[in-house]
Amino acid sequence: MAIIIELDVMLAKRKMKSNDLAQIIGITPQNLSVLKSGRAKAIRFSTLDAICQALDCVPGDILIYQHKDETDEKA
Repeated sequence: MAIIIELDVMLAKRKMKSNDLAQIIGITPQNLSVLKSGRAKAIRFSTLDAICQALDCVPGDILIYQHKDETDEKA
């Protein structure tokens, strides 16, 4: 996958637990886990907005683009 999710990194920087973030943004802990693990196929802008507000960050802090060539080399 060319998009890397670094939500765990931002949660650690903000010293926040996943369950707390899920409650703040109004999604289930299971859905947040799917997003954190990179298994999500999509994310709503409203969810991304809520995450960024709760963690005081920008989308680029949690969504990283990697060229496909770089991804293949790491596999």
